This record gives sequence, structure tokens and C-alpha cells, in this order.
Amino acid sequence: QVQLVESGGGLVQTGGSLRLSCVASGSAFSRSTSNTMGWYRQPPEKERELVSLISPSSSPRYADSVKDRFIISRDNTKNTVYLQMNSLKPEDTAVYYCYVRYFTDNEWRASWGQGTQVTVSS
Repeated sequence: QVQLVESGGGLVQTGGSLRLSCVASGSAFSRSTSNTMGWYRQPPEKERELVSLISPSSSPRYADSVKDRFIISRDNTKNTVYLQMNSLKPEDTAVYYCYVRYFTDNEWRASWGQGTQVTVSS
């Protein structure tokens, strides 16, 4: 089982920046041979949506709504994925969830973080 611990959320003004971090741990993750990490978010009264994913080779993918404003990165030595959020807008307000999909013990598994609140004031 993988544990995901998120940090970096908070309250910020329109146009400001935040940096989210997510640290993965657990023996299953440590044994994995491949993993994709990323972020989803759930705005108030809306469904969870993809924000960004980063492949094992660090190839990024972004939702159109955040492209050119957010930057995803990873540090494999620290088992950590980051989301640098710039030029934040009120519509970015949501609970942000870390996500990992990994291959271990000859099967694919997935885990979610507990979520961290991001609030952008107008």
C-alpha cells in the first residue's frame, strides 16, 4: 500500500502562486518498477478533474485550463511530485488530490492523497 502526504495548500490572492508537494511512501511503492504521478482537483459543487500528470520519464501533461500557468515536476530520489501553480485564479479554488499509479508485484495499483485545500480570493 502507498501513502501519499500532501502539503502546500492555502489561501492566496488572485495572481499569486502556490507550490504543492506530495511525498509517496510504502513498501509497495518502493518495489514498483514504473509509476505515474500527478494531481487532480475537485472544485466546490463539481466533480473531480485532472489537473496534471507526469510520467516515469518526466513527460508532463496538463489540462487546458492550467496549461502555461502550472508546472509539474518530480524528484524520484525523494519520491515526491510537485505542482507549481502560478497566476492563480478564483476558479482554481478546489481540493487538490495527489495521485499515483504504479506497477508492483505484477499488477497495476493506484492511490490517492487525502487532499489539500487551495483557495484563491478575488
